[in-house]
Amino acid sequence: MKGRKYSLTRRGFVGLAAGAVAASAQSGTGPMLYVRYEAGGATSYGRLSGGTIHRIHGDLFGERIETGETVALEDVRLRYPVEAPKVFCVGLNYRSHIGDRPVPKRPEIFYKPTTALQDPGGPILVPPGSKDLHFEAEFVIVIGRGGKNIAESDAESHILGYTCGNDVSERNWQNGSIDKDADLQWWRGKGSDTFGPMGPAVAIGLDYQSSNIQLRLNGEVKQQQQISDLLFGPPAIVSFISRHVTLEQGDVIFTGTPGKTSPMKPGDRVEVEVSGIGTLVNYVKKG
Repeated sequence: MKGRKYSLTRRGFVGLAAGAVAASAQSGTGPMLYVRYEAGGATSYGRLSGGTIHRIHGDLFGERIETGETVALEDVRLRYPVEAPKVFCVGLNYRSHIGDRPVPKRPEIFYKPTTALQDPGGPILVPPGSKDLHFEAEFVIVIGRGGKNIAESDAESHILGYTCGNDVSERNWQNGSIDKDADLQWWRGKGSDTFGPMGPAVAIGLDYQSSNIQLRLNGEVKQQQQISDLLFGPPAIVSFISRHVTLEQGDVIFTGTPGKTSPMKPGDRVEVEVSGIGTLVNYVKKG
């Protein structure tokens, strides 16, 4: 590839994302990886094994019976892996990100709109007026079975699996990082279109306690942490949210970002990798 990476065609974006997830696909042991993809004008779900997708009947929330049809990963457009009814996010969930702020006594939750979700390979669009756009690598919970007042001891039975996410944040709108004129709410600072890239696959059966999360900006490692360092792990988060908001099948929960974040600019390549899941690749582009 020559020239600036953000000039890639859509197929180029997809090829990069496909290569990233194929490198992490399991074929015998470890978690099962499932993707949502578009091919031939239709959107389907399938199990990923190496560079091949084995199509399944229906979506990820049924029995996941394979149809016998296969398609090469490089020949499809990957979509964010679940169509979520709701998108929750957790703030301040790693000590490395908190700095000198008080440690939360409970998971601190906010929302992103579903319109913020973006596909693997899709562009992160810099909105008009944005001055301080940051990345946030995140481990994402996918709810498989909804519920209300879920006990922490039962929470894992409500989780289908996990994926990678990027909680893109406009810090100036969020907290006035440039002009001290922050919005009252985080509606655009956290929820603008394309501010929630997610994917490339859902890992079912992942032992996340041994997984590592890493973010690379233009190949340079910017964030890295063990998932086990979360202050509030998936069971605690799921249980807490369900006390106040009924969880639904397909809801996703971004669990917080580690370490420090920094600005992105048009042309940057952003990669979020979680061991056992794969790598979410996106490029920043002027909106």
